[in-house]
Amino acid sequence: MSEFALGAKDGLTVAVKDCIDIEGMVTRCGSRALTHSAPATSNAEIVTRLLSAGCRIVGKTKMHELAFGMTGVNHFEGTPRNPSFPQLIPGGSSSGSASAVAAGLVDFAIGTDTGGSIRQPAICCGVIGFKPTFGRISRKGALPAQSSLDCIGPFARNISMIERAMHVLDPGFQTAMLDAPLRIGRLQLDGSIEPGMAKAMLAVEAPRGGVIEVIELPLLDAAFKAAIAIIGRETLAANVSLLKQPDLLGEDVRNRLEAARNITSTDIAEAEEVRARFTAEVEALLERVDMLLTPVLPVPPPLLAEASEPAKVLTLTRYLRPFNLSGHPALVLPTTTSDGLPSGIQLVAAKGADARLLAAARRLIETNPIFQTKARPDEGMRR
Repeated sequence: MSEFALGAKDGLTVAVKDCIDIEGMVTRCGSRALTHSAPATSNAEIVTRLLSAGCRIVGKTKMHELAFGMTGVNHFEGTPRNPSFPQLIPGGSSSGSASAVAAGLVDFAIGTDTGGSIRQPAICCGVIGFKPTFGRISRKGALPAQSSLDCIGPFARNISMIERAMHVLDPGFQTAMLDAPLRIGRLQLDGSIEPGMAKAMLAVEAPRGGVIEVIELPLLDAAFKAAIAIIGRETLAANVSLLKQPDLLGEDVRNRLEAARNITSTDIAEAEEVRARFTAEVEALLERVDMLLTPVLPVPPPLLAEASEPAKVLTLTRYLRPFNLSGHPALVLPTTTSDGLPSGIQLVAAKGADARLLAAARRLIETNPIFQTKARPDEGMRR
């Protein structure tokens, strides 16, 4: 994290991912190719909101280059350390934001999530990560400037701080209280998830009076593939000029951008058709349950030494990326496996039901012992 200080001396401390503009600073997006870009001429809208709310921005965080990777490994700027699991990847692309929160350096941090880039590093580092409803938080002043998938959202160590962050990021946000028992739809699993990574989801019990029913998402894997195609096309469109100087790009990102040239208009049309069908599938389920409950990761995060092995990282966002495609709000709560590896659950709610989703997460934390050592709901976080 590059350290500096903006804002009130006694405000909540915040770190901001370096794909978000802060006036007078170069928005490098973790890339050597953008090092000599002109400094931002104004603050991103959410930076203005943070400062207006009395927050103290204490640094910009490192990230996976161009927000186009899942490991958080960055050979140009250096890879943020995973404070909770030092031998493992910090996750990407909002690696530095997750790391700063896990290390206790800030009260909350801001990341972006285009395909799991808040939720996956949150679990890797053992903190809470929230992707709001698509379009709820202004992306003005964030890169890429255009995206049909990307959301800005917070990391924190407890739900109360996530809610406080949302009050700042979204002036219309109002903390919710649950007024009825929860109806939860738990995803039916197949054999592609490691048993240890499924245990957290299977251990969740509904709070008193609530019910859990098993649900299916037949289009989940098609949605994952569709989101891969769309993020590839949109990231290439935003960064195609950087391929004129390929030596300035990290090998993994350069290869992904080059591969994105092979995504055809037909591929995108088919992906958009899947988007419509998957969104309808999710919304139909959310008419009969309050939220969906899924695992976060199908396999444990890889070791740093394994980060360049595609087989170790390709499936990490299987349960995350589809909800970028559909635009639904999604929250992850961290746990650990019996072997001490990072794991957790994901909760997904109806569009616009962000506050109720956070209230439901609070209730689950309070009533399920698997969370109470990792995500206590009202732990004091002022520094």
